Amino acid sequence: MTTAAEINATRAWNRFYADGTPKDIDLPAGSLYDMLEGSANRFGDRVAIEFFGQELTFAELRSQVDAVAEGLRLEGVAAGTRVALIMPNCPQHVIAFYAVLRLGAIVVEHNPLYTASEHEKQFLDHEADIVIAWTKVVGALRSMSDAAVPSRVISVDITRAMPLKLRLALRLPVAKAREKRAALVGPAAETKRFEQLAKYGPIDPSYPRPTNESLAVLQYTSGTTGDPKGAKITHGNLWANARQGAAWMPRFTPGAETIYGLLPMFHAFGLLLSVIYAVHVAARATLFPTFDPALVVEASKKHPATFIPAVPPMYDRLARVARDGKLDLSGVIYAISGAMTLNDAIVERWEAVAGGRLVEGYGLTECSPVALGNPFSDERKTGTIGIPFPSTDIKVVDPNDVKREVDTGEIGELLIHGPQVFQGYWNRREETEAVLLDGGWLRTGDLVTQDADGFVTVVDRKKELIITGGFNVSPSEVEAVISKVPGVAECAVVGVRRGTSQAESVTAVIVPEYADAGATPSPAEAPGSTGTASTDAASAAKPAALLDDSPKRFDEQAAREYAREHLAEYKVPRSYVIWDELPKSLIGKVLRKEVRERLENDRSSGQQTK
Repeated sequence: MTTAAEINATRAWNRFYADGTPKDIDLPAGSLYDMLEGSANRFGDRVAIEFFGQELTFAELRSQVDAVAEGLRLEGVAAGTRVALIMPNCPQHVIAFYAVLRLGAIVVEHNPLYTASEHEKQFLDHEADIVIAWTKVVGALRSMSDAAVPSRVISVDITRAMPLKLRLALRLPVAKAREKRAALVGPAAETKRFEQLAKYGPIDPSYPRPTNESLAVLQYTSGTTGDPKGAKITHGNLWANARQGAAWMPRFTPGAETIYGLLPMFHAFGLLLSVIYAVHVAARATLFPTFDPALVVEASKKHPATFIPAVPPMYDRLARVARDGKLDLSGVIYAISGAMTLNDAIVERWEAVAGGRLVEGYGLTECSPVALGNPFSDERKTGTIGIPFPSTDIKVVDPNDVKREVDTGEIGELLIHGPQVFQGYWNRREETEAVLLDGGWLRTGDLVTQDADGFVTVVDRKKELIITGGFNVSPSEVEAVISKVPGVAECAVVGVRRGTSQAESVTAVIVPEYADAGATPSPAEAPGSTGTASTDAASAAKPAALLDDSPKRFDEQAAREYAREHLAEYKVPRSYVIWDELPKSLIGKVLRKEVRERLENDRSSGQQTK
């Protein structure tokens, strides 16, 4: 019998790769700017970016990048300078990203929806003294402490990248136009406008370029060890991951594809696919500042997508729109889901209206971010996160003894090795040493199992296991069961401490299912990891009777009985709480930590959470 160690040492999973996917990729030798330059040289007249119908070719993109790079150089930006970017998805975000990289400087991505205090924590850590920010964010930056406020603020009005017709419509003296403009533009007095950076002309071609080993991005993440920290990611890490993605989707034709940028570009998943992978394959990137199916419908009328990377709620919402005949997804060849469990019901709904498969992948910011995925072939296994990407190796080890590999079917911690693995955390030596082992192996902190074919299933985050009565309980396993109970739209399972005791009680928070249960938070409302937590049970489809859109009433007693039929007694939730919604990350991943904290705070204050 082949052991798990032998499966991984020989990469036995290679036999399940789709036709045309190589076992290894050619590692890049240059920088991400070199990648952009190569696409501009080959496909200069092809559209690189589309934004509300306004188009920018690859030649124009490179020209604007060169001009903005010169403007930034005159602002004092040089190799190693940290430059914060705080914008939604827009052309200026892409231009600024590559302009910063052209100088050998380091991009620091921020979430534009953060509060001033959240921005301040990052600025105090990375100490960037220059920021390129959406006008709606400028006010928050100015309310930070003096120690955090950067001395140079360059403001971005995203409406300037829209077609003239739309810009004029936003200036009409009517309430609706004023409301829309207020949502897109904020006051930014005493700042340099982004357009001013480009007035000095292109940067001297002889100006030194970064290498593949140069740091490209500080991507903030809660990481594998807790508090948010900046993951150091190089040009080589990101370009390698883009090449791995291209190898995973061999049917794509360079210069001929259209990617819909629905995921936020300040997140590792969206940054890789909409900003880097899209340029690598010279695809048209249609950018959306927020997830709105109506915008997708409108964009698809002229330039339908061939690739849509997203998260399960987005796929579910779009599939429902397509099912109603309002959206044509027949040209979508590839769709890769991350961030949370992808269940069979969504896969079936999507593939009934799309032109290709929807598969689940796995990654984390520390892997730039993608490391595993289900193959785009009949060999895929729903309910798993698939197999390693080309040039990627894994081990499944005893969490308490990383030198001991566990066997197939046995739960262990996932380790990853490959050209996409990051270089450590910014100014965090101890945290880096805790996750980067000898030889460049990354400890993910995810507990997984691996089957005899090499396919991996995530059991749970190690730090999210519930300890009750001396037993370990996987929240994902319990959620998978409770989610199949009639009337449950969403659920989150956490361990809640009672009083001063360290013992935890298994608690299920339920969002009841209503007629609009297919709705999904947008990235702008709720857009680290692209890691997913899933079990075989989690991917099992609900019975057909539960897949319609009629209102359902959650029955707690029925949930208790169903849980006892499918779970050991110690795993059965001791209490159920009804909420209107669950706290989520900006790509829609349920934040169990916030769920637990809210429950504990409400219990200590005697409040009833709703």
